[in-house]
Amino acid sequence: MCGFIGILGPEGAEVLPDLGTGLLAIQHRGQDAAGAVTYDGRFHMHKARGLVREVFTPEAVATLRGRMGIAHVRYPTVGLGSVEDAQPFMISYPFGVGMVHNGNVTNFDEIKQEISSTSHWHVNSSCDLEGILNVFGDELAQQQIEQLKPEHVFSAVSGVYRRVKGAYSVVGIIAGEGMYAFRDPYGIKPIIVGSRKDGRGRVSWCVASESVLMDVLDYHSTFDLQAGEAIFIDLEGRLHRKKLTDRPHSPCLFEWVYFARPDSFLDRVSVYKTRLRLGELMAPIWRNTGWVADVVIPVPESAVTSAMALARALGMTYREGLVKNRYIGRTFIMANDAERRSSIRQKLNPIQLEFEGKRVLLVDDSIVRGNTSRQIVDVARKAGAREVYFASVSPPLRYPCIYGIDMSTRNEFVARDRTAEQVAESLGADGVVYQTLENLIAAVRDGNPDIRNTCHACFTGEYPTGDVDEVQLSRIERERLVAAGPGDLNGISR
Repeated sequence: MCGFIGILGPEGAEVLPDLGTGLLAIQHRGQDAAGAVTYDGRFHMHKARGLVREVFTPEAVATLRGRMGIAHVRYPTVGLGSVEDAQPFMISYPFGVGMVHNGNVTNFDEIKQEISSTSHWHVNSSCDLEGILNVFGDELAQQQIEQLKPEHVFSAVSGVYRRVKGAYSVVGIIAGEGMYAFRDPYGIKPIIVGSRKDGRGRVSWCVASESVLMDVLDYHSTFDLQAGEAIFIDLEGRLHRKKLTDRPHSPCLFEWVYFARPDSFLDRVSVYKTRLRLGELMAPIWRNTGWVADVVIPVPESAVTSAMALARALGMTYREGLVKNRYIGRTFIMANDAERRSSIRQKLNPIQLEFEGKRVLLVDDSIVRGNTSRQIVDVARKAGAREVYFASVSPPLRYPCIYGIDMSTRNEFVARDRTAEQVAESLGADGVVYQTLENLIAAVRDGNPDIRNTCHACFTGEYPTGDVDEVQLSRIERERLVAAGPGDLNGISR
């Protein structure tokens, strides 16, 4: 899971300040590396390991000039996470093309072999974006274009859809021509487009992973790309858009549960209100257990909204009893398991008065690998809690995500082949309750009834692209184990 932004401004504009501000707004989507490419008659690129503020120093970005550019924050799901895998990527032929993406290509190995043997394109990294970029460039080159038109871009995107499997949202720039973007045929990964006008009536365009970025940069005229939809914006600021596939739109449910900021909208659905609804829907599930708690305490920060709604629905006391060190990154998207384990205790500290002698209901957005939850239960007990219950506002995660979320190996899931009672025993809790999948889908659809399908593969093992087999699952597991290193092979985290 990564974050990206692309901007095409009017003649004479400089997009770098907005690219940097935009990346800061979506830093939560990736903390491993960051980078940007701008164009002012030639491409200028800078990318490095680290947070946005560390990568984009004044000295490093002095040459990043131009009216259009793309930028990215990376959270590695394939490859080794080296700087060579950081985005953006560029090719100089045809035209000169830059690209960033969010997602995961499930047939990356096949693409590398195909384009190397038939088209003689060379893939130089282990980042799957390079596969998308080379296929896109190959599809453009095959058209033997004299003057680029939107139809040529759409034809190239159709070729990407035909040859590239998986889930991906993409934005890029073409030298001297404009900016393009597209969303995978099933619409699994989010992408939003916005426009604004300056005081002289000149239009600027922005494409991004989340709507919060549009708010920060004042792009208030927005729309989400649909599944299989592509756009091209020329240098005159004219928008061209075309839907190229007719597969069912199936956005990822875990975006609303955990990844997106609460002040974002995804496919016109408020993340904040979805999390409120998830908390309200947990209330009858808790009541049916017959258990009793004195206080509801959220695990910050994704679960705060749901925990407040749950406490209100139950008429229970709500307290923020765990204090988060905001200078520690999101443990779920840290590069490896060792980093997750070492940061969890540094990240959260209890307010002892809120735990001492009480029966505590802890609320978190999800339980994935188990280490975070286990350590939080331990923290609660050491702070004096008499009983500790744990509520997950998402259903049990049991199956690998092959679409770009770092939960790729089947033996990582604490809920895999376990009942809720067994999970509670593993976490050291007095009890564990889970949200239902039906409730999660309903919470999202309540915000947009037009969402008739969703990607819920991590809960059910049903992959919407319909092309996932045991060979693919095993290959992705091997990649993750190699990237994790020998010390992490048996680790269970979050």
